[in-house]
Amino acid sequence: MGKYPYSLSVAMPAYNEEENIEAMIQEVIQVMEPRFDDFEIVVTNDGSADRTGDVIREIAARDPRVKLVEHPKNLGYGAAAYSAMSHATKDIVFFTDSDRQFYLEEIDKAIPLIEKNDLVVGYRAPRRDPFLRVLYGKGWSFLISLFFGYTARDIDCAFKVFRREVLEKVLPQVQSRGATFSAELLVMAKRDGFRIGEIPVGHRPRVAGSPTGARLNVITRAFRELFLLRWRLWQEHKHAV
Repeated sequence: MGKYPYSLSVAMPAYNEEENIEAMIQEVIQVMEPRFDDFEIVVTNDGSADRTGDVIREIAARDPRVKLVEHPKNLGYGAAAYSAMSHATKDIVFFTDSDRQFYLEEIDKAIPLIEKNDLVVGYRAPRRDPFLRVLYGKGWSFLISLFFGYTARDIDCAFKVFRREVLEKVLPQVQSRGATFSAELLVMAKRDGFRIGEIPVGHRPRVAGSPTGARLNVITRAFRELFLLRWRLWQEHKHAV
């Protein structure tokens, strides 16, 4: 396999992923080492109550390619994603979760598309989550499309590849720090005229740890952020005309 002519940042949020994070980082290294001469792994520990931060710190002490961003308390999925992406320094940024549900080798599908697109968004085919999470996810994507127009088939899929200049332009505009973060990121990227490609990606059941997306406080925050985003864009449009 030839190596890709880019440097790569792998950006990941992590919250109470002590059981997954070491194996996840090892998997990233195993997959990316043959593909990229220059890569880094940026992980945000989002105020975990377990040893997630300690495990990352121990790995980073042995491998300078691993970088830890610490949140002193749990700030939310979007805040953790934002911190990881904003600390990425390479040409291409691959955003994924630290729960080991994706096949990282499928970056081979995304890199060729990044030649003619500015970002590439995966869609889980099929999604290997409990029925209610799948149902909530489909409803959420439908709602985003209803409010903002189509951006991507699977908005919250944590398999996204960006050109660095996309994040430099779009991240400062994104105000959501909860579960609406991914939606706002794509809405803003589309609004700024960036080209979005899509690919199907494999998805496997979570083997350890617990997801947080179905918690009531997470859902409530997501809807509040969603309506604030819609209101803000309406106001911006009104003042622009």
